Amino acid sequence: MKRITGVLIGVLFACVLTACGKSEEELIVFAAASMTETLTEIKESYEEEHPGITIIYNFDSSGTLKTQIQEGADCDVFISAGQKQMDQLDINADKSVNTEGLDFVDQGSRIDLLENRVTLCVPGNNPKGIQSFDDLYNALNNGDILFCMGNEDVPIGQYTGKIFDHYGLNETELAGSGLITYGSNVKEITTQISEGAADAGVIYCTDAYSAGITIVDYATPEMCGQVIYPAAVLKTAKHYDAAKEFLDYLTTDDAIKVFEKVGFSAVK
Repeated sequence: MKRITGVLIGVLFACVLTACGKSEEELIVFAAASMTETLTEIKESYEEEHPGITIIYNFDSSGTLKTQIQEGADCDVFISAGQKQMDQLDINADKSVNTEGLDFVDQGSRIDLLENRVTLCVPGNNPKGIQSFDDLYNALNNGDILFCMGNEDVPIGQYTGKIFDHYGLNETELAGSGLITYGSNVKEITTQISEGAADAGVIYCTDAYSAGITIVDYATPEMCGQVIYPAAVLKTAKHYDAAKEFLDYLTTDDAIKVFEKVGFSAVK
């Protein structure tokens, strides 16, 4: 009897371990660098409410994340800072954007999650006295500023390029004259501004808020369009159900409140 009991206990213990093992999931989320603070806060509360789920983030520029996904990196959820990078992975997007016919986006899951705002920011001492985009235009035309912006393959750089087009500024000529310095993602631009390595720069209002940087002007939709963050579960997701549940959670009032604290807003 003792032997049978011992065997039963052993079998039961093994079943418990197996069950526990099955419930442990590592959810891999690729997200734009501008979401670092908010998603890190959400991770803590989400994991507390969902035992067995561990969220692993990869924060970088949306262009870099898109390339990593395309090259086969493990990813369950992708949140981009621009529609272009999501469209480049979406087989249903315009072929002029998805030029390679990539098919990574699960169609039933794609949503427009958040809206951000593009801002003109300066270091604390504002060495060039920049107070608006009009001031920036004049300073660049006068060759009297070092301006920081994103590379052309990242959304913040693309939004800034549209602002240049709006003002009729030639980015190539200005960069050739040494008036522009670049960052590979929004965090690098934010650092250059906060440390005074640049006289002004364009970043999202959320990054300015998180870094305590002075905002002097906001870009209008006419200048660069809306700044929409799309999100989707990927077809290659190894934890589809958990990924869909997490993405649904990001649209709840609790999550939106976290996003709103730094300047994001829900897409209307």
